[in-house]
Parts: sequence; structure tokens; C-alpha cells
Amino acid sequence: MTLKRLSLVALFSLSVIACTTAPNTLAVNATQKLIQFERNKAKLEKKVLTLASGDTMTYLEGGNINGEPLLLIHGFGANKDNFTRIARELSDYHLIIPDLLGFGESSKPPQADYRADAQAQRLHELLQAKGVASHIHVGGNSMGGAISVAYAAMYPDSVGSLWLLDSGGFWSAGFPKDRFNDDSFDNDNSPLLVKNTEDYFALYNLVMYKPPYIPKTVQAVFAQTNIANRELHANILKQITADNVEARAKVIAQRNIPTLVVWGAEDKIIKPETAAIMTKLMPQAQLIMMSEVGHVPMIEAVKETASDYKAFRATLKGQ
Repeated sequence: MTLKRLSLVALFSLSVIACTTAPNTLAVNATQKLIQFERNKAKLEKKVLTLASGDTMTYLEGGNINGEPLLLIHGFGANKDNFTRIARELSDYHLIIPDLLGFGESSKPPQADYRADAQAQRLHELLQAKGVASHIHVGGNSMGGAISVAYAAMYPDSVGSLWLLDSGGFWSAGFPKDRFNDDSFDNDNSPLLVKNTEDYFALYNLVMYKPPYIPKTVQAVFAQTNIANRELHANILKQITADNVEARAKVIAQRNIPTLVVWGAEDKIIKPETAAIMTKLMPQAQLIMMSEVGHVPMIEAVKETASDYKAFRATLKGQ
């Protein structure tokens, strides 16, 4: 029996088990196998870099190693595997997909600076170690979008283009008041801060308009990292929501860096009106509004999101 069939049999058989407590070893092992299966399909290899600070950054690398490098940056509470499925559609590029410090399998120092500039500097260190820092295309979702903007503002001569998917950091539009009662993300009752598996199930359905089916046993495994790091995540959330990148976006406009802004019209985390602010600040940016898509287009609409990006990149040839 193939790994795929083994994984799916295990996962679907586990999906009938109650998920309100920590998952058992069988559920954890089956989930890890499924994650690895998806990485294998995308031909992504997991690697680790030790930064100058002594912290470690885990990342996935794959695609066409001789192609143009594309750095993909995940959002808050997420990890590198948010881009695993779309990576299969982007195999022409040299893909570098890290876990940001504080998330996934990377180090989680409690007192670190998690604002966009600090994360961008760490990513630059990674790219320097890979020998690709001199010319890089950058894409990011949510918090990763804000970090992408910060990176391009810090290293404008080396950034070939930006791909911003439901980007954070453009906070002048405010926050959705029906979900964030005090008009901010960072209160203790924020749905982004996961206390238990039920919170994670609710967040999974809030983030996406039409979430792909994942058995709750698998979601429960994913939830454990968020639950275990809730205090750290609360600290990070306070830092990033106080870090507005709109002034840095003006640098991108001044340097005329090609930019594609993508927004899910049904985003319930960051207001879709934010896209208009972004294109006003960066008049050179192209904007694509995706109907029936929420906060994570690269998961909800894999092929369409990838196709739009490749069409954007095709317009850059010869520039």
C-alpha cells in the first residue's frame, strides 16, 4: 500500500475519535506522514540554518534550483506548510519557504523582536546563506505580507517583485469590529489566540471562506503548536499590530518595484478595503480580488492563485 493510501486510511479512521483533548500518538504520526507526503509531492526538502543569533530557522527548499528564487513567507499562527500545495504549481521557481522565528519548527525565543524589520533581517541572513540575496522575488500572506513589504523597503535593489496575499501591516483600515471587539487583534479573547482545539476548529473556519476538508483529528494535531505557544503568540500579535508598514510601502512605490496584491473578497480577518489603501500607496501595483475566497488564497484556490501569479511574473520578462 502506498504512503498516500496508508496516510489517508489512518487519518479517516481516526476522524471518528473525539477531538476535544490532545491527540493520541497514532493521530500525530499519521498527520506527520501526511505532511511529509505533501512535501514529497511538491518535491520540497526540509533544511535548517543556524542564524548568527544562535537561533535556528527551518525552511523548505525545492522547485527549479536553477530558476529565479522565490521567497514565500507565511502568516501569523501558521508555518511553512501553508505554501506546500501551491508549491507544486510554482515548480519553475527556486522556492525557499521558511518557518519564521516564533513559528513552526524554528526557534521561539520569548523576548525576541518579532516586528517586520527584524523578521526581514533574519530572512536576509537566510538568503545570504543560500547565495540568492542579490536578486529575489518575495511573496507573503497576512503577517508575511507585511514582512515582505519591510524586506523590499530594506533591500530594494535586490527585490525583483512582490506578491502580497491578504497582507497585514496596513492597519489604517482598522479591524473587523464584529470579530475583534475592541477594534484590534491583540486582546486576550482574540480568535487568533488559540486556547484549545475548539478554538482552533473555529479559527480554521473563520480564516477560510470554503475551507478544504481536513479531519478534525488532523486539525487537533495542528492545534497543539498554537495552544502550546499561546503566550508567545500573544506577545507577537501585540508587536505586529503596532507595526504599520504603510510608510515602508511608499519606498516600494518610489523604487517602482513590481507588485501584485491579491485579496480574498470574503476575508474575515483583515478588511478587504485594505487592498484599496495598498494600491493607493503603491500605484504601480496590480490588484486581483478573488470572489468566494477568504484570508489564505494559496490554500483555498491553489490553481487560480498560482495561475494569476505566473501571469504576473510573465509581464516582468524583459524588464
